[in-house]
Amino acid sequence: MNKVVNFIDLHSGEEDKKKVLDNVTSNISFRGSNLWILACAIVVASVGLNVNSTAVIIGAMLISPLMGPIVGAGFGLGIYDFNLLKRSLKNLLIATVVSLVVSTVYFYLSPFKDTQSELLARTSPNIYDIFIAFFGGLVGVIAITRVDKGNPIPGVAIATALMPPLCTAGYGLALGNFKFFFGAMYLYTINCVFICIATFIIVKYLKYPIVKQTNVKTEKKVKYMISFLTLALIVPSIFFAYQLFQEKKYKQKVEQFLKVEFIDKGFTVLYKKTQFTSNPKKIDIAFLRKRLDKDEIKELNGKLKTYELKNTVLNIIQDTTDLKQDILNEITFNNKTMSEKDLIIAKLQSQITSLKFDNNAILNETKILFPDIENIAIANHVFNEKMATKKVITVVLYESKTDINTAEKQKLAAWLKNKFKTDVVEIYKRQ
Repeated sequence: MNKVVNFIDLHSGEEDKKKVLDNVTSNISFRGSNLWILACAIVVASVGLNVNSTAVIIGAMLISPLMGPIVGAGFGLGIYDFNLLKRSLKNLLIATVVSLVVSTVYFYLSPFKDTQSELLARTSPNIYDIFIAFFGGLVGVIAITRVDKGNPIPGVAIATALMPPLCTAGYGLALGNFKFFFGAMYLYTINCVFICIATFIIVKYLKYPIVKQTNVKTEKKVKYMISFLTLALIVPSIFFAYQLFQEKKYKQKVEQFLKVEFIDKGFTVLYKKTQFTSNPKKIDIAFLRKRLDKDEIKELNGKLKTYELKNTVLNIIQDTTDLKQDILNEITFNNKTMSEKDLIIAKLQSQITSLKFDNNAILNETKILFPDIENIAIANHVFNEKMATKKVITVVLYESKTDINTAEKQKLAAWLKNKFKTDVVEIYKRQ
């Protein structure tokens, strides 16, 4: 049993506690270079979100110094160091405000305002984000307290993802989309809180020495205050976790309801939206072709309880038109339009071909019959006549050292008329 305990004991390989605290304290401050690094990391992350590049976002998370004040706050709570806690929270606030300002300015100036998938992923936190933040925080603080720190810290920076939510919040502010802003800030808050709680737990487990105050009265006051803050941090986080867990369970039940009642029966669901926070909760769905009458909708609403979807209303979005037929008509119309365009293009290509000649081949033949001609260019020209008729004239432009006489021109014109079955040929010498 002792071997097992020793095998998993975190005290083994632990760094000197004073050195760890000095290291944590030195990484809290956002001044000078740290502030510049943060601002640059925010710009890099914003560009990554803007162009939907996961690799760029990961790079930004690796260079971000945001973990410092959060870990500092966890240590401050764990050792009852009110000054450390206060400094950490102050610097975290500075870092958050700077990040929001930089990302908002970037997205406001950026010509690309499309909402990419990487941005959308940061607007709707779920229960897994809590697990990632908590266990990522555990790994981070364990690594910080080791003599041999290894390489977990870069992985923690990527996993906990503090930068992207802040950039997404800046994107929401730049576009005036407060749903994005509050959703992203909610995710950022979850990450900060659970990393802090993970740090607090490890600090307590490793029995870091509690900071002694100058007098007993002050010490008690600081302990009570930090104990209250710890509870204020933990209680809402439990509520966050519970709410997200309930939402996840609810959505799984909705998926099961839709699968059994519609998808397995061959009905195509074109649209679905679950409103978990409304009262009553709502499920909005629309079908490709199926139409439901009032009695069928009432029956389906009654079935919701059998799937444990309580306090929920099913709303079927439908109209009197046949959506499938509308889509098919639209496809047919588009195909017809494309066919008409193809015909027009083919006609134009045919007209262009009829007006062009293979001048190189004609020149070889012409030189045999008319040796004085050195080069020749032939083209058909269309002229609009009266009564909406068109006249095609074949125009010949030739090069030679001397002008060919009238008899030769007539002979050339007759040969070209016969060769190209044209009525009118006009011949000119290039000057």
